[in-house]
Amino acid sequence: MAVTTGVVLARIGSTYRVHTDEGEVTAVLRGKLKRQDDDRVVAGDVVELERTPDGPATIVRARPRRSVLARRAAGERSPRAQPLAANVDQVVVVASARDPEPNLRLVDRFLVIAEANRIPPVIVLNKIELERRAEDAFQRRFGPAGYQVLPTSVKAAEGLPALRDLLRGRASVLAGESGVGKSSLMNALYPGLNLRIGAISEYWGKGKHTTRAALLVPLAERGYVVDTPGLREVGTWGVDPDALGSCFPEFRRFLDACRFDNCRHLIEPDCAVRRAAEDGSFDPERLVSYQRIYEEVNVPSWSSGRRRAR
Repeated sequence: MAVTTGVVLARIGSTYRVHTDEGEVTAVLRGKLKRQDDDRVVAGDVVELERTPDGPATIVRARPRRSVLARRAAGERSPRAQPLAANVDQVVVVASARDPEPNLRLVDRFLVIAEANRIPPVIVLNKIELERRAEDAFQRRFGPAGYQVLPTSVKAAEGLPALRDLLRGRASVLAGESGVGKSSLMNALYPGLNLRIGAISEYWGKGKHTTRAALLVPLAERGYVVDTPGLREVGTWGVDPDALGSCFPEFRRFLDACRFDNCRHLIEPDCAVRRAAEDGSFDPERLVSYQRIYEEVNVPSWSSGRRRAR
């Protein structure tokens, strides 16, 4: 029986689309893997396959992941981590200049998850033709952290060559809430990917969830893009509360200057991070995001989900 390796492109029910050197194949999990947990294999996983002349291939082993991006599993009373994508080289956080209005708290959470998993993030500000001033606002908030902010527009054909260069040769997760235009950007860069474009609800101002599951898309210039469903809640999984400050790069040069080694940057006296925020060294709203995320990761509870991304 022939054994080969491949990269998981997507899960569709109980089957998987897997990209191999010989082309794309359909595969199913071996029984032992099925019993381990429902998220054992996700988009981006490198898997070993047993091929047969007829019928689907069988995934017999998933190789160790070098990175993983996870979120809170939706709709469960007992929260757990739900892996979205594996073996990621960068997280491309997509926000829109308008329609929907940018959710900066949510952007902060994506950045923290990337930093906590040691996955380099970059910010794409899409639909820039709708609100030019949004770029300055994003630079003021995220520039002190050293994050690249790339303005793009499908309608005005702006920033697309730079985005193509950013994606070339890398495995990239596209993260962002529904309606910000992730699928539109991919269709503009790589016509024929056939990612469905979600229409914006005029009444609610929220995108419809038209990209149903995480999908790994092989790119012509090598590399992959993981197009994820729109995420309305993101959990900061696996983040050590004591290390959360380091997930905000603009805080790092002030951390050792706090009076107390275990300063939480909440109410402690002589906190260098809070003083830097007051002095304008970085956007004070980033400190507010830190403090809210700290409350969540320090005392995790399902009720904290009601307070997220305010």
